[in-house]
Amino acid sequence: MACVLFLPIWAKTDPQTNQTVTLTATQLTPTNPAQAPIATYAIAALAVLSIVVALAEIFQYKKRMTQLMLGSLNLLLISATIGAAFYYSSQGEQLVNVKMPGTFEAGFYLPTLALLLNLLANRFIRRDEKLVRSMDRLR
Repeated sequence: MACVLFLPIWAKTDPQTNQTVTLTATQLTPTNPAQAPIATYAIAALAVLSIVVALAEIFQYKKRMTQLMLGSLNLLLISATIGAAFYYSSQGEQLVNVKMPGTFEAGFYLPTLALLLNLLANRFIRRDEKLVRSMDRLR
């Protein structure tokens, strides 16, 4: 999720006018000087919150139920990050030639990878909790 803060999320170029619109975690920047950049701090804030929750989740290894709750919260934050990126990219579509589609960059796909890895982490944490409970029954 930290890569989302530094990599471009979405870009669109109009081949006729050579205008470009680029979406990063902090702003939607058109090359046309007549258009002002649009602040997209919601993407950056959600990504930073997701990073903080993931770090907190890692250090709660003795409390697996707390880890599962933080993992669920992180799932929501990563989904909200993807949703906010999609929302701002749809706003960027309207700044330059509407007929030409934009392209999603690595900054859009990395949260999807983070979402998948978070789901896997929750699955294995749940499996560990199940194993510990079964060992407690044997005692």
